[in-house]
Order: sequence, then structure tokens, then C-alpha cells
Amino acid sequence: MITIKSASDIEKMDVAGRIVEETLNLMGEMVRIGISTSELDREAEAFIRSKGAIPSFLHYSGYPKSICTSVNEQVVHGIPGSYRLKDGDIVSVDIGAVINGFHGDAARTFLIGNVPDEVAELVEVTRECFFEGMKYAKVGYRLGDIGHAIQEHAESHGYGVVREMIGHGIGREMHEEPDVPNYGKAGHGIRLEAGMTIAVEPMITLGSHRILQLSDGWTIVTVDGKPAAHYENSLAITDGEPRLLTLHEEVTRA
Repeated sequence: MITIKSASDIEKMDVAGRIVEETLNLMGEMVRIGISTSELDREAEAFIRSKGAIPSFLHYSGYPKSICTSVNEQVVHGIPGSYRLKDGDIVSVDIGAVINGFHGDAARTFLIGNVPDEVAELVEVTRECFFEGMKYAKVGYRLGDIGHAIQEHAESHGYGVVREMIGHGIGREMHEEPDVPNYGKAGHGIRLEAGMTIAVEPMITLGSHRILQLSDGWTIVTVDGKPAAHYENSLAITDGEPRLLTLHEEVTRA
């Protein structure tokens, strides 16, 4: 069942979202050649807790860390560890935080050093895909309109759109109904209503859209080993423009 949020609920979600946003900004300042993904995880958890929140991902279905760090061909759910970022890497950092009973969830893909132009373009187009989809995150449109816009923009650049990993509703639970695919048919799916809160998260690949899960039970990688990028924000459907809950500082540049 889809839970419609009150104005008060959305304000609480905005608090959680701002903490996620600030943590991602911190990660953007920290990522560099030589830093380990476990160092990023440790600092992210400390920052989230310093704000009075709790990392949403820690122990979620047994997940062992506070954030996800997915490097290069890793699409999502990469587990922070001893790996140290190298020149030319990209790393997708996915973060969730819960405070006052509500969650925020967002992801960014960061460039490390001298990233090949084709990979840097993939990261930028993945970001653009989110904003193409967000154009349809309004009352009266359908979920298929969001997914169709994302898919169309990605595939117009020759990229793959991951099918199995999708966005989701968010609120008192980190994952709520409805599912929010990054592909679909315009005019199909659930009709959007004011008070719905969703996480839209394009996961786009430089090659095939096909993926597989590694033996750690979490990390998702591209089958062909080509890079993947991830960009996510939580947002609320309103009577007007969608309200971004995990992106405030950059909204005028979007």
C-alpha cells in the first residue's frame, strides 16, 4: 500500500534528506586517490550520528556497513572495505539516514583523478537522467512517465539501463511501495498523487544493461565489466513542482 504523507511528515523527511545531502557533500570532499572505501564509510557514519540520525543501511537485511561504495563496474550495493581509490576510478556512494522516524536516501557518483572522457560523460548523463525523470514527478503523471523519460535519455546516448535494480517509495520505511523503475512506457503505471514520496535512482551502464550479483551477496556488477553510474534523490510529489528532499544547494543549477 502506498502511504500518502502529511505536510508534517514531509518536513520530517526533509530533515533526514538534508543530513543525507550533507553526508554526500562530505564524501565529495573526501574522495581522492588513495583513500579506502572503509574510511569513507567510517566518516559517513560518524557524521550521520553527529546529526542525531542513524545510518539507514547499517544492518538492513544484514548489510554490514553504513553506506554503499560501488567502484567502476559495480552498479550498486558495493560493500566498503580495504579497496583504495585509484586514478581514473569512479565511485558511486549511496547513503541513507533515519531521524524522527523518517528516512532519506540519495546517491552520487564521484570522479577520481583523470577519468576517461567517455566515463565522465556517463556520470553526467546519469545525473541528467534523474532530472529528465523528475519532469514527470507531478500530480497526474504516471510512474511509467518517469521511467520512460529516464530510459529514453540514457538510451539516446547508447547506454544501458539496469532493469532489476529500481527506485522505490520512501518514508517511515526506507523501502516502501511503489516500485519506481528506470524504464517503462509513458502513460502506464500508478498515477502520481500529492503526498507520495519516492526515491528516483537511475543506474546507467556504459555497455550492456545486464548485471550479476557477486558472492558477497550484495555487490551488483555489470556482466561485461564496463563502468556504471548511479544518481539518486528522494522527493515528494506536491500540488506543483516536485520537492527535492536530498538536494537543496544545487537545485538552481540542475
